Amino acid sequence: MSRHPEVWPDPVTHLRAHQPERPVLYFSPAALAATARRFLSGFDGLVTYAVKANPERAVLENLVAEGISAFDVASPEEIALMREIAPGAALHYNNPVRSPAEIAAGVAAGVASWSVDGFGELEKLTAQLPVGAEIAVRLHLGLPGAAYDFGEKFGEGPEGAAELLAAVAAAGFTPAMTFHPGTQCTDPNSWARYIEACADVAAQAGVRLARLNVGGGFPADRGRGAPALEAVFEAIHAARARAFGPAAPGLVCEPGRAMVAEAFTLAVRVKSVRACGSLFLTDGIYGTLAEAPLLGAVERVRVLAPDGTERRGVPRARVLYGPTCDSLDRLPEPVTLPGDVAEGDFLLFSGMGAYSTVTATRFNGYGDYRIVTVRGF
Repeated sequence: MSRHPEVWPDPVTHLRAHQPERPVLYFSPAALAATARRFLSGFDGLVTYAVKANPERAVLENLVAEGISAFDVASPEEIALMREIAPGAALHYNNPVRSPAEIAAGVAAGVASWSVDGFGELEKLTAQLPVGAEIAVRLHLGLPGAAYDFGEKFGEGPEGAAELLAAVAAAGFTPAMTFHPGTQCTDPNSWARYIEACADVAAQAGVRLARLNVGGGFPADRGRGAPALEAVFEAIHAARARAFGPAAPGLVCEPGRAMVAEAFTLAVRVKSVRACGSLFLTDGIYGTLAEAPLLGAVERVRVLAPDGTERRGVPRARVLYGPTCDSLDRLPEPVTLPGDVAEGDFLLFSGMGAYSTVTATRFNGYGDYRIVTVRGF
């Protein structure tokens, strides 16, 4: 994407003018800025953007311009990208399993904070990190309320976390803790329970935490209801005060999905309307809709005729198939759309900024997309 892209008023104007056959992701810097301001003003701590959610240069540059000064990175490639875009940004390397070469890349780049979830991984860090570096022990509780649980792959239980935290402090590093309540977590109480557990772990280890990273997991609106960000912030702040009192550590969060989702709308075209009512689209689960089998289809969808007018027929549930020659390429459940949808129409999926670009493949030669900048939706 050009560093100085052409800016369109809105997706409808562009669709009407260009009639694109391949998928288009419409990017609104104004929408991204509005979400960044909600985090910066509402969260009482350091806001770090999880680069993995959407590493497009335009996203990262706009976040830096809006005041985001720290980034959660998960690989040397993401580290190098952020050092190029924002040389002075604080980088937090919270992918807790790294090779010695990956650790060396982070040390060379001046990573400010590291997470760990096992003694073997701690040994790798202590071999290279300077004394005093911040190391956050990652806790796992396995609570319900999320689309899927990160703890199946990462994190120590409370007893192991206490032992690990004590070892971090004893080795002369700055002790911190971190957790992730799970992707698309819709229960603010999950954050509260994790914070209370972190306080218990720190007390058991006899360690005062320098900082507490409450992770990501902040939910985006996929059309099925989600708590407001402010409700999650309130639960976090209240739990910290309750669990730690006047000795409360500073807070860090690492939103990815919730930060960038609303900044993009996806437009795909209807290739075919079958007699049974199912639709074939120009993109599917091997492209920008790759998360649908995990999280369910996005239900914030409008349908536009080629001339830009909105379809308003009697709603009907439709099975949606992608364009590839694979029968698995379908959204996991029917989506309710106007009954008068026709071949050549456009489906506009709102809230598609997270993970849509990074998980898209080129299977069967499909999956290509274009990013177009708009003033608003």
